[in-house]
Amino acid sequence: MLSEGESSSSGDAHSCFEQWMDLQKSDLSDLMQALSRQTKEEEEEEDSCSLDDGYSELLDKSIQHFEEYMKDRCRLAQRDTAASSYLAPGWCSTLENSLLWIGGCRPSIFIRLTYALCRLESENHPSQAVNGEETKMMADLTSQQISEIDALRSKTVLEEDKLATRLASLQEDVGDYPLAAVAVKCSDQVADMSSIIEKALESHEKCLVKVLEEADKLRMSTLKELLLVLKPKQGVDLLAAGKKIHLSLHEWGKVKDAENGSRN
Repeated sequence: MLSEGESSSSGDAHSCFEQWMDLQKSDLSDLMQALSRQTKEEEEEEDSCSLDDGYSELLDKSIQHFEEYMKDRCRLAQRDTAASSYLAPGWCSTLENSLLWIGGCRPSIFIRLTYALCRLESENHPSQAVNGEETKMMADLTSQQISEIDALRSKTVLEEDKLATRLASLQEDVGDYPLAAVAVKCSDQVADMSSIIEKALESHEKCLVKVLEEADKLRMSTLKELLLVLKPKQGVDLLAAGKKIHLSLHEWGKVKDAENGSRN
């Protein structure tokens, strides 16, 4: 990842993102290998504690990579005072940008994905009775887990709403003084960049950086809390599915942009 002393630019920001995508591919490969090994090891009656330890190590590594990426891009945004470039980055496809929430995924989507995985597996692999006892699927959620996840979702959505309100306020500020005053007084169609405008835009960007940082913190805290509720194997299932979706959307978006470009 990027070092403290590296200079930042649009190129560095793009490079930071590409490094993150490469890490996601690597982490996904490790997660998928662990899941494919799981069935064989269970058939050989491998110690469940040993399996959980292996899953936990993979989860810790993925979380560390996620944290490093967010720290790197926030550091770049602070140095460039250019958080707006992360809200609709030029290195992402139009499809990806249409799905972004303050520079990334909506934190509550981790929870929605958890519910979806549980529902899909319930539909495809109904529980079976073995020796008179019902067996649970690896992705099944207990009533206690569901209760804790529901509480986390309520808390997360509340924090999302607070950040969305802050962002909306910043967007409305564009129509306030001094930007509006300069535009109205300007005799030309487009007002020239002045020191007043420069200062106002810089202040706006600094506020956006803070909102981006808070959004990243919420993404990270939500994911960490969710993984604490889930069993290690369930956590691996969740991260693997999330990375598949992210990487797929990235590729689909590039294909769609290429198709749209060829039509223009």
